[in-house]
Order: sequence, then structure tokens, then C-alpha cells
Amino acid sequence: MSMIEIRNVSKWYGQFQVLADCSTQVSKGEVVVVCGPSGSGKSTLIKCVNGLEPFQKGDVVVDEISVGAAKTDLPKLRARVGMVFQHFELFPHMSVIENLTIAQTKVLGRARDEARERGIKLLDRVGLKAHAAKFPGELSGGQQQRVAIARALAMDPICMLFDEPTSALDPEMVNEVLDVMVELAREGMTMMVVTHEMGFARKVAHRVIFMDTGRVVEEAGADTFFGAPTSRRAQQFLASLKH
Repeated sequence: MSMIEIRNVSKWYGQFQVLADCSTQVSKGEVVVVCGPSGSGKSTLIKCVNGLEPFQKGDVVVDEISVGAAKTDLPKLRARVGMVFQHFELFPHMSVIENLTIAQTKVLGRARDEARERGIKLLDRVGLKAHAAKFPGELSGGQQQRVAIARALAMDPICMLFDEPTSALDPEMVNEVLDVMVELAREGMTMMVVTHEMGFARKVAHRVIFMDTGRVVEEAGADTFFGAPTSRRAQQFLASLKH
């Protein structure tokens, strides 16, 4: 069963076309990594999935709901699609636990105690239960990104989108975030991940989508993509990573 379907999506910024006739789908429980050079449209594509970026042609369907349809309640849909950004987007004036509970109470209508209990459980899961009362500024970048993942999970999402979640981190903090994502993948979370971390992609991805100049150039199982990519552009890209 498809959780996410991207059908012939095209997008322009003025005269500049950033996405050109992109199509793919992500099945329930599947982990798909989107990779490619900078400026290839990866982040734009993933932001189209929950309507953060509007698109001019095609459609995106999430759990049988059309993102592009005028009647679709996008805030309601976004509450069900977890999103983790490159920069952590935490509320700096709220404690870690408050960051995890505010959307649960305001959007899902959960009781404050129930939201807090869920938040603490998720902080424990990402190894940060002891930091619940701290403010984001008191945490390292890797810790803040783990809080951001926990916050997204607190909404009980049907799938998770990650937009380069480790690219703003110091190298030694990358693995602590990737470890949480690996665990999520093992538990069967449907995930679409834009990343330059090819080690993660090899380890966790069921499929890899390679993009260049706004197009899906190649799509293959992870073993096939890393072992024998068919497009010359993907071969060049992978060769460049080895240097």
C-alpha cells in the first residue's frame, strides 16, 4: 500500500523550474532516501509532500489525501506527517518538554498530563529524558535534533520526512541522530529522507532516489544503486563521494 505518491510534480519559482515532472511513491513501512547534488530539488520535493511548498503541476497523495486539492485541510494533514528540518526549529523560549507537549495539546487536543507523559517517554527513547527541563540553547546540536525528532513523533505521525537532518551538525554529533533514525526505520516507520549520509542510506534505505536539475534521474533498490547505478550522472555523483 502506498503511503506517499508523487505524480508528475512540477514547480517553478517565477521563470525558474525547480522540479520537472517528478514521480515516485513510498510504500507503508518503506525507507526511501533522496540524494543528489546541491540544488537538485531534493528539499523542495520533500516539502511538497506535506504542502510546505506549493507546486503548479501534478499531485501528491499522502494516505489517500491529495495535498494539492483546494479542499484539503493542510494543517490537519501536516499534523499527521512528521517533519524534521536541517535547523531544529525548536521554540527557544520553551523547555524541551514544553516543545514536545504544545502541539499535542493545541492540535491533537490531548490532556496536558497525557501529553507530558508521551513527551517524557519519547525523550527517554532518544536518550534525553534527563534534559526535559532544559531549554534548547543549553543542548548540543545533536541533542536538539534528537528533541526535534521526538517532537515529531509525539504527534503519532503516519510517516516521517527528514530534510537533511544532519547537515547542520558537527561531524561527531551526526551518528547520535542517525542512530535514532536507524531505530525508527527498524520499527517500521515510513520515512522519506533527504540526506548526504550515504552510509545511512546503504544501511537503512529500501530504495534510493537520485535527483539532478529538478528531475528524478534514477530510482533503485539501495544495493543496486550503490553497486551498479545505471545513469552516468549517478555514477559521477557516487564517484565524487569517494574522494
